[in-house]
Amino acid sequence: METNLSTRDLRAFLALSQTCNFGQAALQLHLTQSALSALIARLEAQVGARLFERTTRSVTLTAAGRAFAEHVVEILQQTEEALQNVRDIINLQQGKVSVAALPSLTAGLLPEIFALFQAQHPKVRLSVIEALASDAFEKVRQGKVDFALTAAHPRQEDLAYEPITQDNFLLLCSPQHVLAQDSSPIALSDTLQWPHVSMPPAASVRQYIDRALDQRGIRFEPAFEVHHIATIGALVANGLGVSALPETAIELIAHRGLHLRPLVAPGIQRPLWLVHRKYPGLSPAADTMRQMILAHYQ
Repeated sequence: METNLSTRDLRAFLALSQTCNFGQAALQLHLTQSALSALIARLEAQVGARLFERTTRSVTLTAAGRAFAEHVVEILQQTEEALQNVRDIINLQQGKVSVAALPSLTAGLLPEIFALFQAQHPKVRLSVIEALASDAFEKVRQGKVDFALTAAHPRQEDLAYEPITQDNFLLLCSPQHVLAQDSSPIALSDTLQWPHVSMPPAASVRQYIDRALDQRGIRFEPAFEVHHIATIGALVANGLGVSALPETAIELIAHRGLHLRPLVAPGIQRPLWLVHRKYPGLSPAADTMRQMILAHYQ
């Protein structure tokens, strides 16, 4: 027969087994003696055994009652631990948040957000993974990260997309470069007579540049293809080429003192998205960080 015991049943049994007195146990439980007696009778019916020997003068555990008592304390402790874990997760006293993001964001925005979050919720563990767009989507879908900050938007039905900002591309060159003599907007196509430094074709930065030039029938062939923004900054600073980068990436090499020029309208814009699974929803900790990121850009 299927049993259906509640913590109320178990606490009543424990109180009576410890006091061996219906009156004292009823007081502890804020019940009447008749209500406690009925509760114990229902419990014994559920268990399928008599747990207490009752006389007019005493209440003692039966052999079945003693066997049952060996586990009741442990069950109640485990139940309380489980409930406390739930409360801790809801109150951000434990848990984990894992984020996948473009390298420019893991080096720029995320450390700032992580520091703010950790100051408020020091018991929640944080992790970050640098990932290009395609990898980021798979990590979200497979549940390896809570959400991703990325530039692509393939409109996959199982994922939710929230816009966070729009990244405008600017042209960078060394202060000694001929293009640094002017700060007015310049067409990207008019800069191709000079060597360019860019990222590999798989990077979203490169894909936006390729697409913008391809629309004008121009094939982009940079002189240098490198994976890291810092390397682009070093090459440009030493006069080895110019580069078109989004503002979030430029922030990482601001110390280079490079000359910036806007691109002629409409220019190149890279929308940035916060992407997460629709089901299941985000944990309280992950949703709190999500709200912090959205608030940062708003």
